[in-house]
Amino acid sequence: MYIKPLKIGNVVLENNILLAPMAGITDLPFRYLTKKFNPGLVYTEMVSAKALFYGDEKTKKLLNMKNEKRPIAVQIFGSDVESMVYAAEFLQDKADIIDINMGCPAPKVVKNGDGSRLLLNLDLVGEIVTAVTAVSKIPVTVKIRKGWNNENIVAKEAAKIIEKAGASGITIHGRTRDEFYSGKADWDIIKEVKQSVNIPCIGNGDIKSPEDALKIFEQTNVDGIMIGRASLGKPWIFKHIIDYLNNGTYDSSFPSNRQKLKLIIEHINLEVEEKGEDIGVKEMRKHLSWYIKNLKDASRIREKINILKTKQEVIDCLEEYFKLI
Repeated sequence: MYIKPLKIGNVVLENNILLAPMAGITDLPFRYLTKKFNPGLVYTEMVSAKALFYGDEKTKKLLNMKNEKRPIAVQIFGSDVESMVYAAEFLQDKADIIDINMGCPAPKVVKNGDGSRLLLNLDLVGEIVTAVTAVSKIPVTVKIRKGWNNENIVAKEAAKIIEKAGASGITIHGRTRDEFYSGKADWDIIKEVKQSVNIPCIGNGDIKSPEDALKIFEQTNVDGIMIGRASLGKPWIFKHIIDYLNNGTYDSSFPSNRQKLKLIIEHINLEVEEKGEDIGVKEMRKHLSWYIKNLKDASRIREKINILKTKQEVIDCLEEYFKLI
């Protein structure tokens, strides 16, 4: 009943369960692995429009989508209209959807007036979305939060401005910038945003299980949902959610430890192939800690892995560990 194709502008997604853009996480290897479990859409890590404007090569590497199954959304951030327009034009032949980040709470982002800081300047929100949609042949969506703080709850007003400016969809995270990821996400504000616009509305925040996915659909009537932190170390959550919403049940024993190990090794190989052994092994440390979280002796193995230098050492360590659990 709740799983259905989702139309964002002229792009039709296979389903309405989306992987959130996450800085330092949703790189090519993570997206590739997650796609095994059929999210309707995946996003790149957020990309600085200003860095693209200045031709930063490191930033362009975030846009590697080689041999990747489509569709893919690229998320950009910035508060300078000229560089946002440049980034949108640059992405026309690369992305299927452009998403504008107006929700990131990170201090290094908001100090420059970007991310959720834009929610304190709704005129600029409208100006940016209008300018980007004017030059884009591909759909433009926007991700926002509830507001800056409890004195500035602007999600409904922002959503109406974003829709009027030509966006094809909106994602709302049910927390203010002040809350970061603490407390409980407010799903009532998500429902209010959904009711206030006619473009697709995607709910985000505290969807940690298939049961949560059903609850947010029932409570808010959103068009789709976006999963972020709940996919860390558990990219198969998409399969669990889709199975549960389609059939009322899911196999919580999937993946088995053997299947999990196979997936982890594939992730390590992809990461090293993408970034080289030194960086790839270091990048995998956080993922490995998420993969083995709550397993027997996880903290001891995590400490061991964090000092290993080569791909083979890490794989050998994991294979030995999985034999014991």
